[in-house]
Amino acid sequence: MNATVEACAFFLGFLGWIMVGITLPNRYWRVSSVDGNVITTSTIYENLWMSCATDSTGVHNCRDFPSLLALNGYIQASRALMIASIVFGTFGIVATLVGMKCSKIGGENYVLKGRIAAVGGVLFLLQGICTMIAISWYAANITQQFFDDFYAGTKYEIGEGLYIGWSSAVLALCGGACLTCACKLNSPREKTPYPYQPPSRGHVMSTVTSQSVPSNYGRNAYV
Repeated sequence: MNATVEACAFFLGFLGWIMVGITLPNRYWRVSSVDGNVITTSTIYENLWMSCATDSTGVHNCRDFPSLLALNGYIQASRALMIASIVFGTFGIVATLVGMKCSKIGGENYVLKGRIAAVGGVLFLLQGICTMIAISWYAANITQQFFDDFYAGTKYEIGEGLYIGWSSAVLALCGGACLTCACKLNSPREKTPYPYQPPSRGHVMSTVTSQSVPSNYGRNAYV
């Protein structure tokens, strides 16, 4: 596998993992503005952990969700998927560092290192899939409630946290795909060398001397 492709894939996966860590605590997953006069206008924004509100004077008030079991199912599932995404990304980074050719970790067994790098690519793919499912599921509920004319609650719009999450998922998927597709155990240019073993000289001489050359002359022909 090309070391440049490995480095680029690792950079994409690592950047996606960093952005997942930024997305998870971001407060602006969904945003809603309550219009009024200059004093009463306020902005409400939520994420997976808390709900916040700010007024026109800049005062912020946040409260954590009181009960996990009282939350909607998609919020609980999004929490689990985002945490799983961070775990997959952590193991993916470790596996990729061990499996890279430019790394001295794991010795010089490049076949084994290639397999470990491929495992790292699969873990990056799982990271991107978990993040994409969580963000898309959360955004689908926002749009469903926003366009529902019979929904009586507060209607939200998509916040900046979801866009960061989508970007992190795309980066992780690209990095994992590069590692998984580019890791080949035996490429055409990397043939397995076989040591040359010259024939033993003693064995050749023994075979030559052991053969008897037939003679057409009798014993009396020699002087």
